[in-house]
Parts: sequence; structure tokens; C-alpha cells
Amino acid sequence: MLTGVIKQVRYARFLVNENSTTVLTGLGAAGVVTTAYLTGRASFKAARLIDERISLESEGDEREISNLEKAKLVWHGYIPAVLVGGASIAFILASNRIATKRITALALASGISERAFSEYKERVVEKFGENKARDIRDDVAIHRVAEDDVMNKEVVVTGTGEVLCYDMHTGRYFMSSMEAIKRAENHINYELVHFCSASLSEFYHEIGLPPTSYSDAVGWDVNNHMEVHVTTVMSSDNRPCLAIDFSNPPVPEYNRHRY
Repeated sequence: MLTGVIKQVRYARFLVNENSTTVLTGLGAAGVVTTAYLTGRASFKAARLIDERISLESEGDEREISNLEKAKLVWHGYIPAVLVGGASIAFILASNRIATKRITALALASGISERAFSEYKERVVEKFGENKARDIRDDVAIHRVAEDDVMNKEVVVTGTGEVLCYDMHTGRYFMSSMEAIKRAENHINYELVHFCSASLSEFYHEIGLPPTSYSDAVGWDVNNHMEVHVTTVMSSDNRPCLAIDFSNPPVPEYNRHRY
């Protein structure tokens, strides 16, 4: 019995940790609505108290109630709204802090995996040669697209072409063209030459794909130019598909050289 309760508590804690940003954001949003309600209610009560005080004062003399006296009369009615508003701000800030930590950890993990991949790629080239390494990468792209069934995925219409494409980094299908992808590559390299860094999100913007938290956190710098690697494959529904990858993967802390 006790073991079952402990398991349930641990599972509940796991769920809270996994969804902490969602929970905190929801609490923050609910707090904003509650703050507005409490403020409105306190304002009605304050107006009534002031009117009653004015009525009492008018029975004695004609002295007007000062703003300071009004504040002393009604300030306690706004305490719940202030407390809830403060808690809402705390929830939102905590949610943002947790999200930032998770993105940073993801970027760091990505950086470690990308370095390992780069080392692995260099060894493959040394052992088998550039052509064989390219064939291996193309074979990986073919299997990735075949396993990620396009029939079960949303295809993003970007407005930059009508050819089915697959982003190897985020696993998204989208419609574009080789010309649009090359233009985006040229734009990113222009940014690297003139501004020393560019994010993966900027590349996505150029081809019409929405950015992600991951793409905001990684990119290229002046020492790590961007080169698109395109593999032509067949999708699961037998359509020609361009699998998009990068010869030099985007890395965290890419903007350390930006002026």
C-alpha cells in the first residue's frame, strides 16, 4: 500500500517537473485574470466607501476629502489584487527562467553531440574518402525520410516553392525549392561575412519555416560558415523530396563574435 502511494507521489512529481513551464504559465495567466477581477471589485468597494465618507462629511461641514485620506480609506481593499498580481509576475518569471535553463541545456547537449558528430565525420572521411562519406550521409537521409512517414506529418506551406522538403534537424516537412534553399544559404553566409554570426532561425525565416526554441539557440559564426547539404530522396508517398542538412552543423554560442 505504502509503496503504491510512494510511486504515485513520484509520478506526480515527475509530471509536475516535466510540465512545470506549462503549469507556471497557466497559473500566471489565471493570476492576471484574477488580478483584474479583484482590482475591479476593490474599485467598486472603494468608490462606495468614498461616497459614504463624503456623505458623512457633508452632514457636518463642506470640507473636501483629500486624496491622501481617500487612499488611507480604501488601500486595504486592494491588498488581495496586489498579492495575486505579485504572484502572477513570479509565476511568469519562474516559467521563463525554467524555459531558459532547458533551452541552454538543450543547446549545450546539442553542442556536445555536434562535436562528437564532427569528429566521427572526420574519421569517416579519413578512412573511406570524401565520396564514400557523402554516400553514407545520403543513405542516412534516405532512411530518415522513409521512417518519418509524410502521411502522418503536417507539411508546412512556406510560399517559397512547390517541392517537398524535409528538415533533418527538426524533422519537419515543408514545401520549398532548391533555388529558395540556395538563396537562404547565400543570405546566411552574407550575414556571417558582414555581421559575424547568424542563427538557424534566420535560415528558417529565409525559407519560410517557423523558428523553434532550438533554432534560436544555435547557429553559425564567422569561423563556421554555413553549407547546405541536400539529398534527393523519395518520400513514403513516392514523391521526390529534398532532405536538408548542413555540412557544418549549427552550434551553441554562435554569436560570441557578434559586435
